[in-house]
Amino acid sequence: QVQLVESGPGLVKPSQTLSLTCTVPGTSITADYRYWSWLRQPPGKGLEWIGAIPHSGATYYSSSFKTRTSIDKDTSRNQFTLELRSVTPEDTAVYYCAGGSAVTIGVVVKEEYDFWGQGTQVTVSS
Repeated sequence: QVQLVESGPGLVKPSQTLSLTCTVPGTSITADYRYWSWLRQPPGKGLEWIGAIPHSGATYYSSSFKTRTSIDKDTSRNQFTLELRSVTPEDTAVYYCAGGSAVTIGVVVKEEYDFWGQGTQVTVSS
């Protein structure tokens, strides 16, 4: 089973940029019909969908994050990345990367994802 691996700093200061990388072992991020997503779970809340980058074509973003988020992919390294700019303490959460072939854009349906990372805690604090 493919286990995605998130990496990045666990502590980010307010107003700075949060940068995370998801490494995808064992399968290609350019495989047909795959969508590679970022999600997060703030303390005491449910999963939030941030955005997704497909195997080809335009990237999708949640309206809640669109103005300060960038998702990109590095096909040579089989990785995709998240940048979240101008962070505040409200961005403190466990961040997950996930992948699937038939995901619903804009909402979280956990069963639609075939691959998950273990999650990485990011704290925004000075």
